Amino acid sequence: MRSIRVKAMGQPVILAVAMFVACSGTARAQQGAELAVEHETTASGCQNAGPATSNENAQGAAPSAPSNASAVASGAPLCLTLQDALARARKYNPHFQSVVTDAAIAHQDSKQSLAGLLPSVNYDNSFIYTQPGGVNGGSVRFLNNNTPHEYISQADIHETIGVAEIASFRRVSAADAVAKARADIASRGLTVAVVQLYYALAAAKAKLVAAQQTADQGETFQTLTTNLENGGEVAHSDTIKAGLQVEDRRRQLKEAQLALLNARLALAVVLFPNFNTNFDLAEDLHAATPLPRFEEVEQQAGRDNPEIRAALETVREAGYDVTAARAGYLPSLSLDYFYGIDAPNFATRSQGFQNLGYSAVATLNIPIWNWGATQSRVKQAELRREQSKRELSYAQRKLLAELQSLYNEARTAQDEQAGLERASKLAAESLRLTTLRYKNGEGTVLDVVDAQTAFATASAAYQDGAVRYQVALANLQTLTGVLPRP
Repeated sequence: MRSIRVKAMGQPVILAVAMFVACSGTARAQQGAELAVEHETTASGCQNAGPATSNENAQGAAPSAPSNASAVASGAPLCLTLQDALARARKYNPHFQSVVTDAAIAHQDSKQSLAGLLPSVNYDNSFIYTQPGGVNGGSVRFLNNNTPHEYISQADIHETIGVAEIASFRRVSAADAVAKARADIASRGLTVAVVQLYYALAAAKAKLVAAQQTADQGETFQTLTTNLENGGEVAHSDTIKAGLQVEDRRRQLKEAQLALLNARLALAVVLFPNFNTNFDLAEDLHAATPLPRFEEVEQQAGRDNPEIRAALETVREAGYDVTAARAGYLPSLSLDYFYGIDAPNFATRSQGFQNLGYSAVATLNIPIWNWGATQSRVKQAELRREQSKRELSYAQRKLLAELQSLYNEARTAQDEQAGLERASKLAAESLRLTTLRYKNGEGTVLDVVDAQTAFATASAAYQDGAVRYQVALANLQTLTGVLPRP
């Protein structure tokens, strides 16, 4: 019926509608091209904004692109690769730094424990005054000193030999290894968080571009329905529906702008100590990142998994705890070698005698009875060792389950990427064709609205699918220690 009315309207109306369609299509194409050019310019500019190399600076040659420092000084956004973001997060994240500090403290504990196994040297200096006895050579009041005036100045080399000391050193060394493994776990967990925030920001930028495009398309479609209604081609309900669609697209655009702002703020909190939001991303969200073969992932996980390493070292630490506790039943030997003076005068020679000399003391401490305290400590250590073995078994089972689960998650996300990209392109083509059919009187306004909704949904799903794959790879590296990159 609409085609008949078009013919009845005459040649001027047809010519006007044709000119409007051509102009609107040209405007949309130009606007889309401007958005694409702006996006590509930003990405390429960020990619080229890497720091100048040391060789370039040393030779005095002009770098091909401005460095990050010069970009910040000029007010340009700081260009960040994913590796830059990870390095900044490790440097400024307080929770990760807390774990690293604990590992450094544990390493110092191991050094102190090793020093405890080696001989120590001290030099003691003291003067002891004792009140003398009565007149005419009476006995002294205190008998713990040799003379009323006693000077002691001598070196003491001390060494303690015992099973408990050796077991304690090995236990502290195992605790050091556990702390290092936990720092590795924290580092890999931080990588997952940064990857998620990094690519969430990239997806938010892409979603904002798509939201702007759909909002512009809604505006153009509303203008089209208004003109067709003025020419008597469509009913007023089509214009109302187009107006509702425009309001919905405007709301979605504002939500996309808010989502982009929140994503930028969330990443800025992690990366910068001074809360800088003037930065851009260099990584391409849709760059082809290969997925390693399952056999490679399995070998890497079995060789360098921090959870298993921490559990193994915990079992070893608990074993040395048992050994140290059982050493309470055994004797310990301490040796002391003294060299210096112990005389009534502070001098190496006095009254024709040599005051310098040495003495050696060997002490064997044999435990006899302590009311079962040693037995109780042994029982405690054995209980902790059994619990650590159970935790090791659980960590091994968990590794096998997570290995298959995370790998399948990454493979599924990778397989879906091609389909999501194809669906996004098909939705864009469907929207174009549906709009043309509506202009030619072969479709309804509901078809156009459905096509616009499908395009917005497919575009968002395409970006979310890319983020899902990148996060899946980051989760996989928590088991392998390797973050696959394009």
